[in-house]
Amino acid sequence: MVETAGIIANIKRYVSLSSAEERAFLNILSTKELTKKEFLLQPGMVCRHQTYVVEGCLRSFFIAADGSEQTIQFAVKDWFISDFNSYLTQKPGHLYVEAISPTTILQLEREATEALCQEYPIFDRYFKMTAQKAFAFAQNRMLSNLRDSATDRYLAFHARYPEIEAAVPQYALASYLGMRPEFLSKIKKSL
Repeated sequence: MVETAGIIANIKRYVSLSSAEERAFLNILSTKELTKKEFLLQPGMVCRHQTYVVEGCLRSFFIAADGSEQTIQFAVKDWFISDFNSYLTQKPGHLYVEAISPTTILQLEREATEALCQEYPIFDRYFKMTAQKAFAFAQNRMLSNLRDSATDRYLAFHARYPEIEAAVPQYALASYLGMRPEFLSKIKKSL
């Protein structure tokens, strides 16, 4: 059985839950194990779940016109990941979500989550708060990509997320930071 204490602790960082609310939430979770390089989502699929990482590491990316992989997000233990545009619109997505390492996940199916939020509005508040936090993070990342040098982007990532840097291949980290792997190697060597 997969440990659910982490996801409950995640929720309780934002809102308080009664025992009935906690049980209702746990009842809608499903568990999945992914092998290294296994895809959770691929372009053309409709995303029907929000995914929480219990153990392991996932990344979302797309293939650019030049054939290169462009990493959008990493998700390690206690993080959520999805093709959020597809999840919200229920239209085919454009992203791959791939396991970088063997990964255990908990999933929240969209319709069950909406029903949970109807019955227990505290979850609506939780998802709103986490969506706002994710939007603010995405905005800060976009500003950093436009404003900061490649070296500064790497140093900020390295300082804030050493566990992710250790878990992901250099090519994926380089694409996340908006540079080529060779350039990231050069930055690391110069430091």
